[in-house]
Parts: sequence; C-alpha cells; structure tokens
Amino acid sequence: MPLPQTDTSWPPTDPCVQTALADWDAWYSSDPDRLGDRYLNRGVRELPENRPVQCRGGMVGRVARWFWGLPSSPGEKRSKLHVPLAGDIARTSSTLLFSEPPALTSDHKATQARLDELVESGLHPTLLEAGEICAALGGAYLRVVWDQEVSDRPWISTVAADAAVPEFRYGRLTAVTFWTVVQQDSREVWRHLERHEKGRILHGLYRGTLGTLGTRLPLQEHPATEPLAYQVTEDWIETGAPDHLTAAYVPNVRPARAWRNIPSAAHWGQSDFQGIESLFDALDEAWSSWMRDIRIGKGRIILPNSMLQTNGPGQGATWYEDQEIYAGLNMLERPGENSLTVQQFAIRVQEHKDTCAALVEQAARQAGYSAATFGVTGDGAAVTATEIRARERRSMNTRARKALYWRPAVTDIVMAQLAIEAGPLFGVSGLDLEPPRVEFQDSISEAPKETAETVALLASAEAASKDTLVRMQHPDWRDEQVLAEVGLIHEETGRMPQGSPQIGAISPGEPSTTPA
Repeated sequence: MPLPQTDTSWPPTDPCVQTALADWDAWYSSDPDRLGDRYLNRGVRELPENRPVQCRGGMVGRVARWFWGLPSSPGEKRSKLHVPLAGDIARTSSTLLFSEPPALTSDHKATQARLDELVESGLHPTLLEAGEICAALGGAYLRVVWDQEVSDRPWISTVAADAAVPEFRYGRLTAVTFWTVVQQDSREVWRHLERHEKGRILHGLYRGTLGTLGTRLPLQEHPATEPLAYQVTEDWIETGAPDHLTAAYVPNVRPARAWRNIPSAAHWGQSDFQGIESLFDALDEAWSSWMRDIRIGKGRIILPNSMLQTNGPGQGATWYEDQEIYAGLNMLERPGENSLTVQQFAIRVQEHKDTCAALVEQAARQAGYSAATFGVTGDGAAVTATEIRARERRSMNTRARKALYWRPAVTDIVMAQLAIEAGPLFGVSGLDLEPPRVEFQDSISEAPKETAETVALLASAEAASKDTLVRMQHPDWRDEQVLAEVGLIHEETGRMPQGSPQIGAISPGEPSTTPA
C-alpha cells in the first residue's frame, strides 16, 4: 500500500481515540498549563463567560465540572496544584519491567556477542523509555533505524502511540506509518511520513494544515528530509530483510476496554490511566485544598484603622501582614481594652493526608499496582525480598502480564535488526538469524545475606552443585568466571574431582584463555 497521494484528514484516527490519547498525554506531561488547556478550554472556547456548559450533560459537561475544568475566581490568581501521579505510574511500570536489562541469548557465539553489544550500546535505556510511554499512552513502537553518518550499525528507537497509524491483521502488526512534524506555523504544518512494510520503508513529505495532510512534495523541499532523497528509489528504501518488518508494536495491556468496538483501534493497548483520570483530578483538588488551608491558615490580626501605617496625605494606609513586632504606634492607650484581635484558622492536616493517601491507593489499584509500590503503606522497616514481593503481589502480577506483550515485540525487533545487519546494506557475516531468547530479569534483588543463606542451605543439603551455587551467588558473572571460581573452591577444599582441568589459577575477574 503506497503513501497517501491526495489530501486527507490527519491523523486518520477515530476522534474518540485522539481525544483519549491527548488527555493521557496531558496527564503524563505533568504540566498544569496543558491540563488546564485540555479540560478548561475543551469545547467551550466560544462560549460566554458564565460557562453554561457546566450545566449540561454528556462528556463536555462532565469534564467542565472537573477540578481542572473550573476557572479561577475573578480577581484571584490560579492556585491549582498538580500531583504528578500519572507520570509516577508510567515510570514505575517501566522500572518494574526494565530496572535490569532483559537477557538476550543465542546458541550461536557470534550472534551472542552481537546481542551483548546491542544491550550495552543503548537498548536498555531505549526499553526504559518505551516502557514509560507504553504505560502512559497504551502502547509504544520499536523501530530499526540507521544513519551511516551517525553509526556504522543500525539501532532501535522508540515511537509513541500517538505518532503512528498501525495496520493489523488478526491482531498482528502488518504495517505502520509514523509521522513527524518537521515544521509548523500558524497556517501550515509540514509532516514527514515514514511507512514500514516488510522489506521496505517508504518516505513522504507533506504540506498541510493542523487537521489535514495536504499536498505531497518532493523530499528535497525540506532540509529535514533532504538527505533521504538520495537514498529513496521509487519512493522507498529496501531494507535487505524481505521477511522482516522493521517496526514492532507493544500493547500495554489488552483488551482496551474503551476501544473494543472501534475497528481501527480494537487491537490497540490500554493505558494505565484508562478510567482513573477522575481520580487524578480529585487528587489534585484535595492537594490544592490542603495547600489552601495552609495559605489561608496564616495568623491574621484584625485592627482599627488608627493602627494602619499611613502612606502620606492622599496616599491611603497599609498593613504589613508578615510584620511580627510593632513599636512606637501613635495611639491613645485605653486601659482594659485590647485593640488587636488575633485570628488563627485550623489547618486540616490529617483529613487531607488521609484523603490524598486513599486517592493514591485507589488510583494505583485501578492501574494494576499495589499501594506499597508507591510508598502509601509500610512502616519503613527493613524487609526481605520475599516480604517485598508479598506486599507488592498485585504489581508483580501486572509486571508479569505486561512482559507477555514485551517479549515477542523485543524478539521481533532484535531479529529484524540482525537481519538488516546481515543483509546487503551492512554485510555483516557470521550472524545466526534464529530468533533470540528474551528473559526479563527480576526487578527485586535479594540482599547478599539472603542469597548467602539460601546457598548455605542448599550446600549443606547437598542439593546443588558448586557451579549452581556460584551462579546463584554471582548471577552477573560470565561462564569463564564461574568456572574459575568453582576451580578455586575445589582446590582450597581439596575436593578437586578426578579428571577435572587445573583451572584454579584463573582469576574470577579475568577471561579464560585457551592454550595453543
């Protein structure tokens, strides 16, 4: 399927999906100005000042009655505060999955070396970024890109779900069109469209408006796409891997309840924010109310006009509310009377704290996480990894569920990268094009003392070999290091098995060598 040749609306996504993505993006941004723009101005930009939309029903009326849909009172500065819980949820989701890089393994030695290099050269932070975007917007894309002026090998990058138009067949991604705004002003929007199909990538430059794609222009017409013009043949670039799609889609979780009956979005993922936007709004309202109590709870002194400090004839008088000591006031002293009245309002600390904690706990639960993951519960005492897993069981279950969607996507995109490297574009030889195995590491690491106790119990029960015990104690060691450590243990204990190689002189921190 070619790129669009005529003007069309853009993005070609269902309006309900576009609205939801824009809302989630505003919450994820943690920017009060963007939240105010989404909720205060949505659909009411042309309405009178009395905002009758707040008396209406439907989505517009409901949103207008939200905390972020209410305007500030006349003459008052904006006092709404935002608690970035949405961003915290997205970051926590990514951390649970990718706090440790996934293990990519292959039985082929050269391929394994390339996989290790891939993880060390930037795949780990890319997955952390993609995991955060995926949790916020319901999905994320991984794509293979290359620029030989930047690197002599291709690499994997992330694309957000609101910058792509996917095509699915029975739930599997068959093609996707990414777009990037390369220039925008009050009248025109220049977009670069990049369509990924099996074996090729199509590029197009369009000049349109905010809601329309506009006219297609040669790639040379804009500096951002001009370098591609010398690589494109018949509107596309051959990847050299005809059996592989150079993009992979990762749904956050499925099914997306809100889009289940929208054909163009039925296979999209569901955001962690789905259905809990009102809890985010209520949390901001409660937090702002708490800060309002602090602000208006400052001690106030009610005093007669005679005690105001004059600014001179015709200039009125002033009162400095933060002044604590008053001396030399020109006034007549009246025995038995106190002209100053001190007013101190109560600050409802515990009530607001409990309300905010309850809202955080409910929002975390609806997103699929335990409240302990966000520090809502717990006394702060030292606990073991087993106790942490018990407290955060709901979070661990959600992590395991999400890993089911990430594993095939990471496998596919890494496989596509290896196929491109082995193809005519890069000509890397010796790579095995079998799919690599992807294993997610444990996001909760046991303390060395806990691991040592487990190893000691297994050793005393003679339920594991020395090789297994060393690997348990040092999971990050290479095979050469483990083998050397086992040899040293056998040598020191005098239990060297017959026929075993004399490798005790090899240091665990040094690679093994093969004699000539």
